[in-house]
Amino acid sequence: MKKTIIGLLFLCLCLPSIQAQEDTLRTTRQVMRSTLYGIGHTNLLDTYLSPMEYTGPELRILRENIRNTKYMDSKVYRQSLFQANVSLTENKAGTGSEFAFLANWNLAYHYSFYKSGKWQLQAGPNLDLNGGMIYNMRNSNNPVNAKAYANLGASGMAIYHFKIKKHPFMLRYQLNVPLLGVMFSPEYGQPYYEMSIAKDFGKNIRFTSLHNQPSVRQFITLDFPIRNTTLRVGYVCDIQQAKVNHLKSHMWSHSFLIGFVKHFQIINPYK
Repeated sequence: MKKTIIGLLFLCLCLPSIQAQEDTLRTTRQVMRSTLYGIGHTNLLDTYLSPMEYTGPELRILRENIRNTKYMDSKVYRQSLFQANVSLTENKAGTGSEFAFLANWNLAYHYSFYKSGKWQLQAGPNLDLNGGMIYNMRNSNNPVNAKAYANLGASGMAIYHFKIKKHPFMLRYQLNVPLLGVMFSPEYGQPYYEMSIAKDFGKNIRFTSLHNQPSVRQFITLDFPIRNTTLRVGYVCDIQQAKVNHLKSHMWSHSFLIGFVKHFQIINPYK
């Protein structure tokens, strides 16, 4: 009986320390989610389909999720960014049109290496996945070219907080540069049915780097409050280009976007 009582007393004394340990294991994550819609202008070139450039309007959607992690004293932020754009273009002579679609998913981990006053600087690696197609409405042979490529790259972000008449504003600039990747590309004049019959894609999967895929994505956004919501306006400069298998291609896009931002907290136990 005495041993039981002593055991219960010991358990009661240990409960506060156990609870304190559990509280330290519970972490609060700051989460920011945004959805933006935009319109812009694009310039297309794909010498597999045509030697001419095609230009026209573009529609774009961008969804972003950023949260801090447990790594390095919660100074590492995880960014998941998905965007998709569609465009309908025509050549300078007005004799042909192209329809293009490209979807991109980017996963980045940014380390906040500088934070002082109104400024915050972050940098880190990112994974970049892309897929889409270009359809040339004039071609009877080889009218479509698929786009599929993946990259490992570097990403950097600069954030500036300021106030106007006591209202908080946040200005952000982000730069993503692919450094090493793989890309699918047909050879010049190679029909897709030949690839499907031969089932040999060795010549169609190429390694890429800065020498044959000098691309960059830049984002500028401004957040500001309107009543109980946060509005975001932004600009995207998306320069995708490559030269593989004796083919040149580029998709240069400039878009202006607008949407809303949500900020909230989540509690992750034991993470």
